[in-house]
Amino acid sequence: MPNMSQTKVPIPEQDPKVRAHNFEEVTLGYTKEMAMEEATRCLNCKNMPCVSGCPVGVRIPEFIKKITEGEFEQAYEIIHSTNGLPAVCGRVCPQERQCESKCVRGKKGEPVGIGRLERFTADTHMQLDNTVIRKPIPNGHKVAIVGGGPSGLTCAGDLAQLGYEVTVFESLHVAGGVLMYGIPEFRLPKTIVQKEVDNLKKMGVNIMTNMVIGKVLSIDELMNDGYEAVFVGSGAGLPRFMGIEGEDYVGVCSANEYLTRINLMKGYKEGYDTPVLQSKAVAVVGGGNVAMDSARSALRMGAEHVYIVYRRSEAEMPARKEEVHHAKEEGVEFLNLNNPVKLLADENERVRAVVLQKMELGEPDASGRRSPVPVEGSEYELPVDTVIMAIGTSPNPLLRATTEGLEANNRGCLIVNENMMTTKEGVYAGGDAVTGAATVILAMGAGKSAAKSIHEYIQGK
Repeated sequence: MPNMSQTKVPIPEQDPKVRAHNFEEVTLGYTKEMAMEEATRCLNCKNMPCVSGCPVGVRIPEFIKKITEGEFEQAYEIIHSTNGLPAVCGRVCPQERQCESKCVRGKKGEPVGIGRLERFTADTHMQLDNTVIRKPIPNGHKVAIVGGGPSGLTCAGDLAQLGYEVTVFESLHVAGGVLMYGIPEFRLPKTIVQKEVDNLKKMGVNIMTNMVIGKVLSIDELMNDGYEAVFVGSGAGLPRFMGIEGEDYVGVCSANEYLTRINLMKGYKEGYDTPVLQSKAVAVVGGGNVAMDSARSALRMGAEHVYIVYRRSEAEMPARKEEVHHAKEEGVEFLNLNNPVKLLADENERVRAVVLQKMELGEPDASGRRSPVPVEGSEYELPVDTVIMAIGTSPNPLLRATTEGLEANNRGCLIVNENMMTTKEGVYAGGDAVTGAATVILAMGAGKSAAKSIHEYIQGK
């Protein structure tokens, strides 16, 4: 009989007062007993609505049933047949908007904890560490992948399994993309990402770091070097700023720069001389997951006061509810319905305050969210010594500027057809480079789709 509890089995977490001062993982994961109990909440629906909400088509009821039977390795094999990064997805996917939003149990209570069960299964598999990875038989064809983030790694893995000689060209000194430089250690330990990258290498994928395509080599040079197709999964790493007075002061930076310095330059580890601003009071502008990551990281870096400044109400925040909840528990202060209009500096050109204007919600905009409207005469100063802009990113224009025939839309995103080929023959693209900043799992779904199209393209030539 299914477990008809209307609530998920709680997942153990670090105490908020403790975790706000360390970079260890916040949620500790299910035990075997917890996972099996939560798995029994699944009704094993015949039409499997949850699967329709998964961008990579994980066979969710099947792997959950294996958990109820204690067959954890079989559960992992089911997940891994469509999802190459289950330990990552179990931690950072917005399941509440995807698979769990379709769960029948969610109609009269909480949905099944699909993400928690996926994480448990992947972690249990990693602890065994007995995977034997065999190199597929080569098929004699070469494909280049530009970008070692979620979409690029997924595309590389799927093509390698089909026998392609795959080379990933990564601009930074480690592969993983946003999984390595963007998501903090307390949400996604880097050892987990590195293990997934190492597994790809064992499969035969060649990963070349410090390779900025468009500078070191061009896409045309790759294609002239024998690569029959190129997949562009370069992400959307170009930060946006507001264009207000004072954004060039010392102490103002993008969330991308701030998180990259902490993640890749090991600012979260004692003993590393990482150039990160030492801050007492930090204002993080934005309401998405990146804003939450920046604010929570600032607390852990020693800031006494950290503010989220967001021009809409909490109900309109795009960040995951879990991330907002964790940030509040840890002591982040939320200044909703506030918008920066100006930054002020001290005699050393270091920011000393942000001038905020109060807002109220008006009519819905094109996205369906109610547009913020300024309240006249409501400006006030918030004393801070650091301002982190987390208001979005866009694709870097370098690739299209150095590649003839590669076209983009007015947002700088590459244009692709239904098969994910760009406007340049043999060049495919997916993930944030095409959609703009989105989720890890959507980028992975794009990488899978592109791998299928590339295979059909090369085999059909």
